[in-house]
Amino acid sequence: MKKLTKGQIALAVIVLVLIIDQVVKIWVKTHMYIGQAIHVTDWFYIAFIENNGMAFGMEVGSKLFLTLFRIVAVVLLVWVLWRVKNKPQMPTGFIVCLALIIAGAAGNIFDCLFYGLLFDNPIPPMVASFVPGEGYAGLFYGRVVDMLYFPLFSFYWPDWMPWIGGERFEFFRPVFNIADSAISVGVVCLILFYHRYLSTDHKKEAKPQ
Repeated sequence: MKKLTKGQIALAVIVLVLIIDQVVKIWVKTHMYIGQAIHVTDWFYIAFIENNGMAFGMEVGSKLFLTLFRIVAVVLLVWVLWRVKNKPQMPTGFIVCLALIIAGAAGNIFDCLFYGLLFDNPIPPMVASFVPGEGYAGLFYGRVVDMLYFPLFSFYWPDWMPWIGGERFEFFRPVFNIADSAISVGVVCLILFYHRYLSTDHKKEAKPQ
């Protein structure tokens, strides 16, 4: 059996993550209403929310700027991946990390570009329907679908603590999606295991391994 090249592995990772991400998002959007939460375990819920921002629901800048920024970032990452995929000194793990980041960013871009055109926006408890061309927003203005919620533990800060005394702390509060997970895993693994491949010095001194 012929061994897959690094480029083929990267493509397979990107396609697989995109398919899983979109299948989960479309199922949630067409089977759940905004704000609905399905209890799976005490520390895991499927909680349907939508956001206009970046990973984990953060919002920075205008919607159009964020969408265009994502597109530019993905184009640059694809260019980097294309440049390094055949270099013998680049580990396969490094290539997979780049592919995960690209796939995650592209998954959220798809939501922003097309979901506003493809789905309506009913009032809960109604669920969204597929209405191509008659959706709730124009191109670039769709909302990102999130659904993974892991409230692993929570506690109340002691009353004597300034500013936060008596407040409830919950870990992990953000609701996210498969695409966010792919980006996070890719970035964390790059930092932990492949950071030396990101440095200029390594590019000059790297030798085949």
